[in-house]
Amino acid sequence: MKHRITYRNLPQLFLKARECLMSHFRPILNHFGVTEQQWRILRMLDERGQLEPRELCDLCQIQSPSMAGVLARMEDMGLVRRARLPEDQRRVMVRLAPKGDRLIAEIAPLIDAQYDEIEKTFGKLAINALFASLEAFIEANESPVPAVELPSAGERRKAGRRSEKS
Repeated sequence: MKHRITYRNLPQLFLKARECLMSHFRPILNHFGVTEQQWRILRMLDERGQLEPRELCDLCQIQSPSMAGVLARMEDMGLVRRARLPEDQRRVMVRLAPKGDRLIAEIAPLIDAQYDEIEKTFGKLAINALFASLEAFIEANESPVPAVELPSAGERRKAGRRSEKS
């Protein structure tokens, strides 16, 4: 069977690579009862201090409707604190609660140790090259990439009728 798309499936490859990588960290997170989304938030708050939910959405790659629920659960668990800004009550800042800070302190050495094991297995040069390549890809994507012109609804209907007749 002839393939209709000539390029390899890069998004699928990224997903598979992410799953391969996360399989090394998921046991640590599971041991401490932390979801991947919760960990991304905890780690980002540890790195950045306090952030607004919209900033967390962008930095942690979590959709806004999901973020609201995740933050509510994390606040109930005592991992984060949310507070409205006195000068603008519409804005909320999220920061680590003491329990979240202690959890990071407990998990961080294990995460670093796992990274060490990954680096030993694949080599420091390969890992550094991977980081550099991904960072370059993300940076390059900040330049606009022209979008292909999409067919109108009428053109799509015509194409559909042609393929039905074949």
